[in-house]
Amino acid sequence: MAAPRKPSPPRADKPRARPVSRPVPRLDRAAKVGDLTFLRLPTGADRDEWVKLREASEPHLRPWDPTPPGADEPPPADILFANLLGTAATEHSRRFLICRLTDGTIVGQVSLNQIFRGPFQNAVAGYWIGAPFTRRGYMRDALRAALAYAFDDLGLHRVEANIIPANEPSIALVRGLGFRLEGLSVRYLRIDGDWRDHERWAITREEWSTITASSGTARARRPGPTASSPTAGSSARRGTRRPDAR
Repeated sequence: MAAPRKPSPPRADKPRARPVSRPVPRLDRAAKVGDLTFLRLPTGADRDEWVKLREASEPHLRPWDPTPPGADEPPPADILFANLLGTAATEHSRRFLICRLTDGTIVGQVSLNQIFRGPFQNAVAGYWIGAPFTRRGYMRDALRAALAYAFDDLGLHRVEANIIPANEPSIALVRGLGFRLEGLSVRYLRIDGDWRDHERWAITREEWSTITASSGTARARRPGPTASSPTAGSSARRGTRRPDAR
């Protein structure tokens, strides 16, 4: 008679591999980090990616693009990028690339233009989001980070945004961030070949501080020393997505 077989000891499950964080390209150069995006200054190495995004987004951006006198359309994308590089960090402007926080992809641009010091302490915000990246919350996240940079880093008192009345998504964007309507500037800017009226929206440091304090909204932050992206399957929350504007 055969001896009874001893039961096999239970096999230990193989330990699951822990997800490895991947460094996000150029996140270490970020001026501000939001929930979905980070802002950084452009470099010459960004030219091809930026130009490709602008050219792919031309039908999306054309109705809102400024055009200089004597021209019926904006300058070519490569000329615009050269101008961006030359004006990205000056006494009167800060012009940032909007980069996706998960992988560093350029998704748009946000700028603080016409920075005035003295008793004014004001800047004019400009922004656009690439056509492939609309309605994902990126523009709202990036403009909020730009406001934090304007008030916290530059020490400005007021930021304004001038918007064509027909650009309803952009108006909804600034209203949602706490801007208030100040008035209408008649034939304010030459857009798509015509002088167009613009609504003037603005927010002050006091209003920004009250809004962020009362809503519990986390301020955009500077990147940490070990900033990295969440791996696929991460459960980290990135905030509620809302429709984007240009």
